[in-house]
Amino acid sequence: MSVREQPLNGESPQVAEIAAGYAFGGAALELGALLWDGACHPDVPVRVPLAMLNRHGLVAGATGTGKTKTLQLIAEQLSAHGVPVFLADIKGDVSGVSAPGEDGARVRERAAQVGQAWEAKGFPCEFYGLGGSGPGIPVRATVTSFGPVLLAKVLQLNRTQEQSLGLIFHYADAKGLELVDLKDLRAVVAFLVSDTGKAELKGIGGLSTATAGVILRALTAFEQEGAGGFFGEPEFDTGEFLRTAEDGRGVVSVLELPAVRDKPRLFSTFLMWMLADLFHDLPEVGDLEKPKLVFFFDEAHLLFDGASQAFLESITQTVRLIRSKGVGVFFVTQTPKDVPGDVLGQLGNRVQHALRAFTPDDAKALKATVRTFPKSGYDLEEVLTGLGTGEAVITVLSETGAPTPVAATRLRAPESLMGPVEAAALEAAVRGSALYGRYAEAVDRESAYERLTAAETAPTAETPAQGEAAKEKEPGRPAAPREDPSVVEQVVGSGVFTSLARSVGTQLGREITRSLFGTTRRRRR
Repeated sequence: MSVREQPLNGESPQVAEIAAGYAFGGAALELGALLWDGACHPDVPVRVPLAMLNRHGLVAGATGTGKTKTLQLIAEQLSAHGVPVFLADIKGDVSGVSAPGEDGARVRERAAQVGQAWEAKGFPCEFYGLGGSGPGIPVRATVTSFGPVLLAKVLQLNRTQEQSLGLIFHYADAKGLELVDLKDLRAVVAFLVSDTGKAELKGIGGLSTATAGVILRALTAFEQEGAGGFFGEPEFDTGEFLRTAEDGRGVVSVLELPAVRDKPRLFSTFLMWMLADLFHDLPEVGDLEKPKLVFFFDEAHLLFDGASQAFLESITQTVRLIRSKGVGVFFVTQTPKDVPGDVLGQLGNRVQHALRAFTPDDAKALKATVRTFPKSGYDLEEVLTGLGTGEAVITVLSETGAPTPVAATRLRAPESLMGPVEAAALEAAVRGSALYGRYAEAVDRESAYERLTAAETAPTAETPAQGEAAKEKEPGRPAAPREDPSVVEQVVGSGVFTSLARSVGTQLGREITRSLFGTTRRRRR
């Protein structure tokens, strides 16, 4: 038994009970010091076991309560323990994790309050940007890899349209029409609603011309918004997020999103693609001493707003199963009610910053939040509305997997820079990265768009079926009835198509394997 299970002189039994609940024997991240009855107790640290960070978590709170600094604090310590971290930088103020923090009176005051031996440190970082928008190494996905379920979410399609988009992907997969970028998908849809392609619609499950037209218009509008650059090649390998630096610290991967913050549905869905891609490719490892990666999913409510049931079910299954692959996921949002119950029930580690109760809806959300916490000696409605910036109510999973006592906590100060680095320093870090040359330049190779365009303007090579037709015309050979091949069948049979298919290692007529969210599987390098 821990010595902290017995109250010290003048210490309340409640404080002793909370102290015992956070007295772990193994490696742990230091979050802060206990707040009880109006006083901060630097001798009662509030911590989270390193091995429990793959049990997922939630960081919530109203705007301006310190959620970003909490992410920074956790990311720093994970990196120090050799755990890679992924962070989405929505506002452009997380890049400071790469640089040492600045000493000052407020930092020293907070460190003294919580018993922290503060030291300015920077941590190894890589900076990324969606499709090359803004600073960062470009992150792109092929349309084929992104899949129909995630793309339907981005295009804001309804359930029927989402199912129809899935049929189009199925058709392209089966015919070997590779969808690298948006113009490839647009070309396939345009072909299917054209006079020459309408016959193909009848053979792929009843896709209506009207629905295909809606999808085509949605794609066109999406491209006009400037989203086309997010799809293409070279496709980003999410295995890059699993790297450690030469000194053994985990690399903090920061996705810089200020340039696309006006497209929240797009970047939130891209984050889900990254997580799904990791899920597909990582092996089962069970419970580890420390996670292989911790993934922070900022602005999580944007992912769930307007989501179809199929989309929500896929998220729930991904979060449930990815734990066994050594990946922890933390959702970051304003209130727990932003996260569906089936997902929220899997988030074992909770950091709840202050909530406001200015409106009836706010008061309702506050009461709902309180009900999600274990019973405690706190009046949580009062505590949650009275927390200051950099304070939070915390409960995590202990080393045995049981919830720890609820602890109001004054959080430690991050040791890295609490703010963005200079633009020049960020640009230098990006261009100096070993990954920059691999992903910087977009490549537009031949794919579905080029093949379908070529089929309309050039003669095709003789296919086996055409050879048989020639034999049937030989004197003395009876003719057999035969249906005319469609345009796509001619494309699939063309010499150009066959050559390209061989070059990318595909087999004609074999459908691409798809899994959760309809994304494709890809082997790691």
